[in-house]
Amino acid sequence: MDNFVVSARKYRPTTFASVVGQEHITRTLKNAIATGQLPQAFLFCGPRGVGKTTCARILAKTINCEHRTADGEACNTCDSCRSFNDGASMSIFELDAASNNSVDNMRELVKQVYIPPQSGKYKVYIIDEVHMLSAAAFNAFLKTLEEPPAYAKFILATTEKHKIIPTILSRCQVFDFKRIENADIVRHLKFVADSEGVHYEEGALDVIARKAEGGLRDALSIFDQLVNFTNANLTYQGVLENLNVLDSDYYFRLTDKLREGSISAALLLYQEVITKGFGGQHFLTGLCEHFRNLMVSLDPQTLKLIEGGQQLQMRYGQQAQQCGLPLLLKYLGLASDYEYRFREANNKNLFVEVCLMKLATATMPEG
Repeated sequence: MDNFVVSARKYRPTTFASVVGQEHITRTLKNAIATGQLPQAFLFCGPRGVGKTTCARILAKTINCEHRTADGEACNTCDSCRSFNDGASMSIFELDAASNNSVDNMRELVKQVYIPPQSGKYKVYIIDEVHMLSAAAFNAFLKTLEEPPAYAKFILATTEKHKIIPTILSRCQVFDFKRIENADIVRHLKFVADSEGVHYEEGALDVIARKAEGGLRDALSIFDQLVNFTNANLTYQGVLENLNVLDSDYYFRLTDKLREGSISAALLLYQEVITKGFGGQHFLTGLCEHFRNLMVSLDPQTLKLIEGGQQLQMRYGQQAQQCGLPLLLKYLGLASDYEYRFREANNKNLFVEVCLMKLATATMPEG
């Protein structure tokens, strides 16, 4: 049996152009390489799975490339590029600070820094999860980080920038990676699915993107899992069931029933949700998010903030106009209050049902 390679590794970007959703980072790095204005230390910060280590590797390979292309990418044919691609580079080193966080580890690294590179222009040290270094290790690293040899470059990566001591931050050029937008994740998932011969519905990929919450690596891991489970046939309903995601259609239907003042229809819809295995907290959180999305959809300029396809955005826009601002403010205020107090409730199902009754009567005059 052939060795299976997960999609996150198999389709890992190898050029700046193929990095997903971080154009502000890749453009700056390419300009710095082109002008020769490379700092001695970079700090890549951001959520997990958004491309920090990937960009660090691409940067390390590119600055050592002997024949960069006209658009500033590594050539992948010179000795330096080939040795890096084969995992045999003697000039690029990766260190996981989570398991090498002692002062002795750092002193050993500092000793190596002062040995000139055997090949390539730079010795590049990629230190992942750098916030895991001990205070003593940070201090042992400070002087070298501030005044390294001209051939040494450090690329530090972390998911927790606030844990980096100020003396380290001040010695680095900081790059903040952002959550990857759902549209970019869906686009990349389409590319992977097409490359692997996986049949998919676009709505299924959108659900995966939303579940990943801005992390491309998480999205690809979920994608691999679902491809195996569904025998390479990703349908919208199948993905919803497997990921235990509540279909947004329930909230659209529920909002229509609430607007009509139909308490019985609202309660029956909630019972249908409970029967599918979703809890009251999950339901209320989704309901608040739905009302928030409707508020955002009132203005065509903010409609683009809705993460989803054009069809979903249009549906939000239509329902938002039907409800209007005053009613949506009441809905969001009530739902948020009940979600906040949910944990205190003894009878949680009754608590949610009372919330729905209040919402369904929100348009009735008080008295």
